[in-house]
Amino acid sequence: MKQTTVAENTALPDAAVIERVLAGEVSLYELLMRRHNQKLYRVIRSYLKQEQEVEDTMQDTYLKAFEKLHQFRSDSLFSTWLIRIGINNALARLREQKRLSPHSLLVDQPEDFSHLLNQTNPMNPEQLAIRQEVKQLLEKAIDNIPEKYRIVYTLREVEDMPVQEISQCLDLSESNVKVRLHRAKAHLKESLFKLSVSQDVFEFGNKRCDALVARVLQALPHDKQV
Repeated sequence: MKQTTVAENTALPDAAVIERVLAGEVSLYELLMRRHNQKLYRVIRSYLKQEQEVEDTMQDTYLKAFEKLHQFRSDSLFSTWLIRIGINNALARLREQKRLSPHSLLVDQPEDFSHLLNQTNPMNPEQLAIRQEVKQLLEKAIDNIPEKYRIVYTLREVEDMPVQEISQCLDLSESNVKVRLHRAKAHLKESLFKLSVSQDVFEFGNKRCDALVARVLQALPHDKQV
């Protein structure tokens, strides 16, 4: 039987890809990585600051997910399952480094910043340069949000994930997710009130994506003959 290529299967839903990976077409795991690299990067980047640590944790997450792929239940979202593994790996790395500490944020009157992450109008070079500076300011501001609020903000405002899915990823009630989002926005209110950026904050660009995919694929077993 002729084995198909990754490019020929880009339209397959995650559940179908997983089924075929488990059947021996290991190379199709690349599809799952490329689909979820950006989201996983932003999630782990919400916990870890050093880029090499983030990429190492992403790689560990994909390898662990592959090892446990047979445990995935097709009635849930693969992205949610993957994010939970990524968060656990990131927290484990933080614990090893003894960097976890309690935080509190006593703020109120939050501001809605969703419009700051949705600018798509064409811009001239000067506007692009300004946007890049604003993007860097926003990333720095997000980094300063206490960890337990930062991950909620990233998933909801940057990744635009539904509150219900965030609740499942973080094992929180939906009301708790909303409270943490409220406080994250409040933390950003003063410094970001007049800024405007696009959804490309914390990007995991093409070259980095390609390199990570290559490293993970190299570590996986070869496809079974079909």
